[in-house]
Amino acid sequence: MRVAFAGTPEFAAVALQALHDAGCTVPLVLTQPDRPAGRGMKLTPSPVKQLGLSLGAQIAQPRSLRLDGRYPEDAQAARQALEAAAVDVMVVAAYGLILPAWVLQWPRLGCLNIHASLLPRWRGAAPIHRAIEAGDATTGITVMQMDEGLDTGDMLLTADEPILPEDTTATLHDRLAALGGRLIVQALQQAQAGALVAVPQPAEGVCYAHKIDKAESAIDWQLPAAVIERRVRAFDPFPGASFVCEGEVVKLWQARCRPEVQGVPGTVVSVTPERFTVACGEGGLEVHQIQRPGGKRQPASALLQARPQLLGMALAEAAPPAPQRH
Repeated sequence: MRVAFAGTPEFAAVALQALHDAGCTVPLVLTQPDRPAGRGMKLTPSPVKQLGLSLGAQIAQPRSLRLDGRYPEDAQAARQALEAAAVDVMVVAAYGLILPAWVLQWPRLGCLNIHASLLPRWRGAAPIHRAIEAGDATTGITVMQMDEGLDTGDMLLTADEPILPEDTTATLHDRLAALGGRLIVQALQQAQAGALVAVPQPAEGVCYAHKIDKAESAIDWQLPAAVIERRVRAFDPFPGASFVCEGEVVKLWQARCRPEVQGVPGTVVSVTPERFTVACGEGGLEVHQIQRPGGKRQPASALLQARPQLLGMALAEAAPPAPQRH
């Protein structure tokens, strides 16, 4: 089967590798334009572009796929590339561009999307983060026949994945990426045999996983400790969860909910040589791992050594980043 692939981050690269390993021919890869990254802000190709080049695929990086949009020349070049590739299907995973009708209708089998949730729950941009933040016990992968809506297409295959108590977005991402790779290979095998069955998404249970905003990193100590603990895991590795200690913005990477703790929210109510506990709106949060400005992730004891008077101190909510001026 000839497959065009559209994706950008590591999650998508795992699926592309799985398709290659399964023997699919992938003549064309679409991915986002190179972006500045790292301390030097050097233009860096996406993980999908890097893998696609190593596999010998043609790479297209249109800024838009809308023929009547801002970059019609990009869209027209992508259309010509698709025509030349003569693919049976397009597989899409975390691409980052909206696919207009002409793309969705172009391949013989349409466009199949690998979505990191059990639809219709957590449609949208950040399904892994939001599932952890909400305290879901289970998530999974849905392979969907794409339409012009936001993750509204018919479901073709699904597979469950438990969310473990210690899961972060990073750890759950890796398991879901591998699961997505296996499931899309299975879907294409069934499609080739004419055995795929499309099931409309239920009308009930729809919710949206809105894009993560950096401003969400600020810890609100008035919230229940269980909610903050889930956010700490959901925002790892991005954007992290932050608080202010004596004017210093500290990131919190690992913590444990202590429901029996009481105290004024934001106050450090207990200290041991290894960690400290902060009172929240309900219960307390036992801090295990932090990161100080310019440093690496460290045990909580690193902050205790720098701030030996931490017991009884009121920790502030980190201010959201100032809006950029253009």
